[in-house]
Amino acid sequence: MPSLQEQLGPIDIYLFDQLLRGRIHPGMRVLDAGCGFGRNLVYLLREQYEIFGIDQNSTAIDATRALAASLAPTLPPTNFRVEPVESLSLPDSFVDLVLCSAVLHFARDDQHFDAMLRNLWRVLKPGGLLFCRLASTIGMEHMRISGRRFVSPDGVERYLVDEALLVELTHQLGGQLLDPLKTTVVQDQRCMTTWIVQKNT
Repeated sequence: MPSLQEQLGPIDIYLFDQLLRGRIHPGMRVLDAGCGFGRNLVYLLREQYEIFGIDQNSTAIDATRALAASLAPTLPPTNFRVEPVESLSLPDSFVDLVLCSAVLHFARDDQHFDAMLRNLWRVLKPGGLLFCRLASTIGMEHMRISGRRFVSPDGVERYLVDEALLVELTHQLGGQLLDPLKTTVVQDQRCMTTWIVQKNT
């Protein structure tokens, strides 16, 4: 019997919460946008979800392809691609679930953030779920550089959202919050917000 670590991998605890509540279930087609080395995909691959992943890091994609080959050998390696979120090549209304963890706060500016978000929303089916974790200003002061670019106390410059923007974007996109926005303050260094939206139309 595999251990919990072997079954789940280093999954995001907030993503695990969505699994426990039955919002993510077998039969879903999933995109992990900014999949990295596949840390959030171990359980989904084991359970034979149809997975797609993109990342700009070719080494990460090679590693995720190898992970998929070991856990879900019937998945085509071409499901995992080196490409940026803003140029996502999947068709419209293609996936049931979009995972985007610790990616959107790397936006250069408003236009870049909007391009990434709109592409994620474009490939999501009506009724589908966007699971997003991103840095924010919720819960702690940050030093503004310009616009929505801030330096967090950890010394890293990021594009940061706030509650008002996420609520506004939810309505603009034609979605609804499935959970209240939840923010973790990471030992007075940065703030990470979980944004979970269902696509209505």
